[in-house]
Amino acid sequence: MLISVVVPAHNAASTLGDCLGSIRSSEGFERLCREIIVVDDGSTDETAAIAERSGATVCRVASARGPATARNRGVAAATGDVVLFLDADVRAHHDTLARAAAHFEEAGGPAAVMGSYDATPACDGVVSVYRNLLHHYVHQTSAEGAQTFWAGCGAIRRSVFLEVGGFDESFAAPSIEDIELGYRLTDSGYRVTLDKRLQVTHLKRWTLRGMVVTDVTRRAVPWARLLLSRKSMPRDLNLRFRHRLSAALVFLLALGCLATAAFAAAGGGSRAAWSAATWSAATCAVIASLLLLLNYSLYAFFTRARGWRFALAAIPLHWLYYLYSGAALLWVMVSRSRPGAGPQRG
Repeated sequence: MLISVVVPAHNAASTLGDCLGSIRSSEGFERLCREIIVVDDGSTDETAAIAERSGATVCRVASARGPATARNRGVAAATGDVVLFLDADVRAHHDTLARAAAHFEEAGGPAAVMGSYDATPACDGVVSVYRNLLHHYVHQTSAEGAQTFWAGCGAIRRSVFLEVGGFDESFAAPSIEDIELGYRLTDSGYRVTLDKRLQVTHLKRWTLRGMVVTDVTRRAVPWARLLLSRKSMPRDLNLRFRHRLSAALVFLLALGCLATAAFAAAGGGSRAAWSAATWSAATCAVIASLLLLLNYSLYAFFTRARGWRFALAAIPLHWLYYLYSGAALLWVMVSRSRPGAGPQRG
């Protein structure tokens, strides 16, 4: 069972060398890996040169068209039985290649397998660490029988990939193209496995603005459109019941805080207004307590991983995530219900 590793890369000079070096130093590389294919997606930096110096096969896309197109080009050039997708900003663990291969050497193995980021991101900073640990926790606490796919570190039988049509190239930027592929795989009756020990180290540095913009425009909005077009919402990964309930509670908390501020500002000497403000504040406290209880295991994980100071800083980031993700879903629902609104794609 030979593996072709496909790495889509756009202006990835700062991390690509680390990524490719980790693949070559992987356990069983000489035995398992047919080739490493780097698809240079319209880069303007040294991405292609770094890939060539590493000995990888380089495919070029003239202008940036996004990782969906890049991965499809990589698979078209691949000759292995299995394709392992790795993002250009991850470092493979020593056993990543061997663990992925093992799933396809089993009789009756899955059509695809996906892993997760580990709990030791390369970049410090509250936002980068929070983002990474949240991903790690969600994948580590989800069912092994997945209903989707993750291409940051995910492998698939090449024949199955071609049969279902590969990634949807209408996603012209990094988005939910891997999630959409995963839904098509499971809709077609194929099995996708989440291997919690199949891990990579994330090398990306996140800013607050970058995180919010990416989550809203490239994740939440297109994902909401996809879910509504499918008329189903699988209870998988971060769509489980407690995540949905948490999003609703954060909305109520935000409304309660606004009401408390409004009552307090309008209160003056009015006993009724101050009473309303007090009642509203007490309601907010109850909602906040419920949110803490619902997400206690995550916040306990944050504390174990990075200490209580980090956990306290991460909680408002997590609630903000629920707020804008829920707002994106509502916005898509409203926009789709408008007369004349047609189907939209991410």
